Amino acid sequence: MSVNLTLLTVMGALYACGIYLLLERSLTRVLLGLMLLANATNLLILATGGYSGLAPLFDKDTAAGDYNDPLPQALILTSIVISFAVTAFMLGIIYRTWVLARQDEIQDDAEDRRVAQTPSFDAEDDSVIPVETSEFPLATVMSGDRAVRADKAASEEQPGSLNVDPSPEGGGE
Repeated sequence: MSVNLTLLTVMGALYACGIYLLLERSLTRVLLGLMLLANATNLLILATGGYSGLAPLFDKDTAAGDYNDPLPQALILTSIVISFAVTAFMLGIIYRTWVLARQDEIQDDAEDRRVAQTPSFDAEDDSVIPVETSEFPLATVMSGDRAVRADKAASEEQPGSLNVDPSPEGGGE
């Protein structure tokens, strides 16, 4: 299988421009970036689909290896439908923000600035977890009528444990 270098170059340029446009503040540019990414992905699926062959219509005289694989074409068609839905959704968002604010650019609000200035270390979440995680550590646990050390209590229910009473449960004989 030979790879078309022009197709790969166009695909790379579409990915680069699409990612650049996604990083902009304007919603219209974000929409254009999403559309470019969708088209670049369609080209990627087309390029990985293999060489072009015959249409996938059965004929007794044609060998099985001469047919074209219809799966990449179905994936591209699905991708087109999904990108159309995302484009329609983004157009609705862009229209709504234009009606409400008469601007297309997303502004930083006070919460965004506050989050950007907070340090990344949180004493509660990022501290080392102690071995005992309970607020009320137990030294002994009551097992029936006798006290068992807390470190041995986990092994109480395991088969063969010395902490388990071999008599039948429920007090029956």
